Order: sequence, then C-alpha cells, then structure tokens
Amino acid sequence: MRRLLFGLSVAAAVAFAQYKYEPAGAPPTELAPAIRDALQKDGAKVVAPDGSVFAEIWFRTQAPTSGKAEENATLGNIPHGALMGVIRFPGQGADRRGQQIKPGVYTMRLSFYPLDGDHQGISPQRDFLILAPAAEDKDLNATPKYDQLIEMSRKASGTQHPAVLSVWKAEKVEGAKLEKQGESDWVLYGNIGSIAVGMIVAGTFSG
Repeated sequence: MRRLLFGLSVAAAVAFAQYKYEPAGAPPTELAPAIRDALQKDGAKVVAPDGSVFAEIWFRTQAPTSGKAEENATLGNIPHGALMGVIRFPGQGADRRGQQIKPGVYTMRLSFYPLDGDHQGISPQRDFLILAPAAEDKDLNATPKYDQLIEMSRKASGTQHPAVLSVWKAEKVEGAKLEKQGESDWVLYGNIGSIAVGMIVAGTFSG
C-alpha cells in the first residue's frame, strides 16, 4: 500500500510539472545591431517547473518571403536559411534531439529536412529551426544553404548533428502563449509578422 501511494505521488508530481510563459523583455545586447533591431521588442520567457528560466525567445518582427513553395513544408514560402529569431539559454539548454546546448545566445534559421529518405517520421512537416552561435552569425539578410547552415550549427551542438527545434505554421494567435502538446512537448506560439508559428521549446523526439 505504501509503495502504491508513493507511486501515485510521483505520478502526480510529474503531472503537475508545468512550464510557464512570462515576458522576457528586450533582445540580448550582444547580438549584431541589425539582427537585434529586426527582433520583437519583448520576447517570450519559458520558465521550467523548478522555477528556473529554461529559455528566452525573440521572434523576428517580419519574415522574408521567397514566393517559392517547398514540398511538405508549412513555411515553404520563406527562404531556406532565413533568420526567424533568437534564443537564449541562461543555463544548460537542449534541442529537439535531446542534445545539450551550452548557455548562450543562438540565432534560429529556417531549414527543411532533405527529401532523401533519411529523415522519415521525424515530424509531420519538413520545417525546422537550426541554431547557430549568435557571436558567429551576424548577417541579418544571409540565407545559408543547407550544408553551410549545418556546419554553422555544429558549433552550437558540439556534435556532428545540428542543433534543431521543430517549427510549423500555426493558427493566428494574439501575442504569445505556451501550451503542452502530447505527453512531454511544450509549444511556444507566436507571430512573425502576419505568420503565426508553433515551436517546440521543451521536449525530446523519441522516435
């Protein structure tokens, strides 16, 4: 009976372990001026269940468009490699693969998984955000090609794999909000100009 009660209390603790949304204030001062000026003036702060700040995110105020559709991508009219925003991990961070990300500021650029059969089942869409150290990514208007972007991101992950966060086009939202999706994913919803996006900020792909 005691073991059962202990198991129930642990389950209850997990169930009530909630991430929370708070305003984050102005973008980081260490960003390149052009990038900082292109970001929303008030970011989104993701607070972990223990009360610590897990991440702070600033989306771009406007997203560039290419007019070219990308197959099986919800944001396919935005150029590959375009800057979508910036994320700061005050402490140890993590990406969608569960890779640990060192504390710091990282740019988030849009990419699409290649149609080569190697990434089947990873997500319903091909859209992903690729992280790169902000100190080495200072060109607001750059649109790196896939291989170049992956090489940039390896400096964020410290592995041969890029640091990635799942993203997709979402329904229009007012401001920003954080919601739980499934058993473990926490999704930040926000707007980049007229485009609403959803982005998994906490949670690890286990497929």
